[in-house]
Parts: sequence; C-alpha cells; structure tokens
Amino acid sequence: MFITLEGTEGCGKTTQVAPLAAFLRKQGWDVLTTREPGGTPIGEQIRAVLHNLENTDMHARTEILLFQAARAQHVEQLIRPQLARGGLVICDRFADSTLAYQGYGRQQPLEPLRALVDYATGGLKPDLTLLLDLDVEVGLLRRAKGGEWNRLDALEVAFYQRVRQGYFELVQAEPERWVVVDASLPPAAVQAAMQAAVISRLQR
Repeated sequence: MFITLEGTEGCGKTTQVAPLAAFLRKQGWDVLTTREPGGTPIGEQIRAVLHNLENTDMHARTEILLFQAARAQHVEQLIRPQLARGGLVICDRFADSTLAYQGYGRQQPLEPLRALVDYATGGLKPDLTLLLDLDVEVGLLRRAKGGEWNRLDALEVAFYQRVRQGYFELVQAEPERWVVVDASLPPAAVQAAMQAAVISRLQR
C-alpha cells in the first residue's frame, strides 16, 4: 500500500510520519518512510535548489519541472521497488502537492500539471491520502516556531489559503482515496485518527 500525507504549512504531517510507521511496524508491516521533494540522493539535491531562500526569481514552470524531476527519480528508485516487495510506503507529500501548491496556489493551469505528474509518476497513485487540515494562519504560526524554513514558507497568506482550498477540491474529486484529519487536535489524537484510517484501508 502506498500512503501519502498532505497538508498546508505547519499541519504537523512530518512529525506524524515516524509514529505512524512505528505503529504499522508493530503490526508486522514492512514500512518505508520517505518525503518529497527528496527521498533519493538526486531528489535531495533538487530539494536544496527548490527550498533555497535565495532562489526568489525561480519561475513557476521551473519550480514545477524540478518537482517532477525529483518525483520521477523517487518513484523509480525507491517507491515502486518497495511496493513490488509487498511493503508499505508512507510518503510526506506526493503528486497532490503539485496540484495544490503550483496549480491552486500559484494558479497554474491544472490539465498540463496533471499530464506532467502522470508522466513523472508513470501513472502511480497513492492508495490512501491523509490530509492533515489546519487553519492557514494557525499553521504559519506553528511553522515560524521551528523546523526547516524554506522558500515555499515565505509566501503571502492568500497563497496558502488557495492551497488549502485546492486540497478540498482534490478531496471532493476523489473522496474514496482521501481521509481528512483535523490537525488542530492534540498530536496524539491526530495520530490515532491517522492509524485508524490506515488500518481501515488495510483491512479492505
């Protein structure tokens, strides 16, 4: 099973990956955790370019193509081999981030984006996507308190509001794939909701 975590800045998804993986390993599953952009040596190099605060003049199309380059390597080198072994993959962000951030956030046309994503992933889609939903301004306040501050954190509030709305539209388009988790709850409650969603899907 391929599980992805999505959400706007400060929603806590990165913090929740390790305990979710530990829980599933205790259930006997072979779990690989990874992230986007990144996951592979090539992907991590691309991540450094994308997140560099000095790259303020990066064009939206450049940003999109760099994300897809990292993703293509990630899928072929890491994700597909783990799935082929019968294991689980938990990925902190995946293709839905491109649609939410570059499509809705940067207001780039969605159809070309979908075609690029499909090419980069070779048609691979998550089996389950957990959206950790949080008020944008609350998330940005959380984000400012710690962690890796990067170029995509330094945008206006309206951008993140468009991203959040974009996620809602993606959920409405494919409700069977998504589970929305209230990320304003205490971390333990968020984790419990995530675990319940994954176990429910694994038991189908």
